[in-house]
Amino acid sequence: MESCAGIGSRHAAAADVMSNRRSILAKATAAVSEAAADGADSDKLQSNGGQRDLARQIAALNNLDYAELHAMWSRLFRYRAPKKFARDHLELGIAWKLQAQISGGLNIAIRRRLDELARTLTTKPDPIQKRTTTLKPGARLLREWAGKSHEILVTEEGFVWQGRIWTSLSVIAREITGARWSGPRFFGLRTAAKRDGDIDA
Repeated sequence: MESCAGIGSRHAAAADVMSNRRSILAKATAAVSEAAADGADSDKLQSNGGQRDLARQIAALNNLDYAELHAMWSRLFRYRAPKKFARDHLELGIAWKLQAQISGGLNIAIRRRLDELARTLTTKPDPIQKRTTTLKPGARLLREWAGKSHEILVTEEGFVWQGRIWTSLSVIAREITGARWSGPRFFGLRTAAKRDGDIDA
């Protein structure tokens, strides 16, 4: 049987979720109101009047019941939200869509990235596994080990560390730690299942 403390914790967590949802919506409303008052970029925003109307619409979401939110979602997105979609997800999604209608939606680069992630999900159910960040020349990697900070500069030739060019991050990681490491894991570039010989950070 669940203890009183456990029940109290669940009620407190639920209260926190509701508080966070109201806080997020309040911040969204305040943000668009401030944009209207200050006069936002004319290339992205239509008018102060439109922004004030947007703020009112977002604030009003908190007064809609669950069925009304579902109906509004369907009208804005032109497809139905999942039946058991959480109320806060509905409100935040609708608030984003309302803002996108005024300020513009996602740019082309982000849409392409989302399309890429969607394709990845169809073939790899867990895209987090073996995810590696692509490094470009000029990027800097910072890692602290045994109280000493190490900075790696990414170049077209390789990785500069301690005045030398190295071709492998894993070799640098082993030089720093004295143990066998996956370089990308050591420098925080990869979240993957543990491999033989890797050491957890």
